[in-house]
Amino acid sequence: MKKLFCLLSFVLCLGCGFSPMYSDNVSSQTADVWVAPIYGTNGIDLRNNLNARFGGGNDQESARYILSVDLRNPDSTFRGLQRTGDATWQEIRMTAKYEVKERDSGKVLVSGTEVAVESYTFVRDLVAAKASQDNAVQNTIRLLADKISMRTAAAISE
Repeated sequence: MKKLFCLLSFVLCLGCGFSPMYSDNVSSQTADVWVAPIYGTNGIDLRNNLNARFGGGNDQESARYILSVDLRNPDSTFRGLQRTGDATWQEIRMTAKYEVKERDSGKVLVSGTEVAVESYTFVRDLVAAKASQDNAVQNTIRLLADKISMRTAAAISE
């Protein structure tokens, strides 16, 4: 029964014009993305995450597309305030503006702004609070990299 269902869905998809986002053709195109340096420590981490998603190792001269990102410093907001005024958790919000251009023509394929938010427990122990905050920032950076790479892959595959 499963084989019949798979065969039927395959036949139906052949006629609809659907092509998978991560097919071999798109994978080779996303390998042609050069990520411009991003300012700051968080920018370095974001660039490394993006390079990992695009295959990395590209230089500016051989890449077909250039991705430039402007990453803002994370904003922290206290949440879960108690009656005493103490916070029980914080929220990290990071915003990244990005633009993907064709290297030869300079034509902008896609541009936009992505926002990622992560919460973490705010504890009184300084070391634990710092570790929790660092983990939240890294999770936010990974989320931004996921969003930007998906938008870039979609724009390139069109």
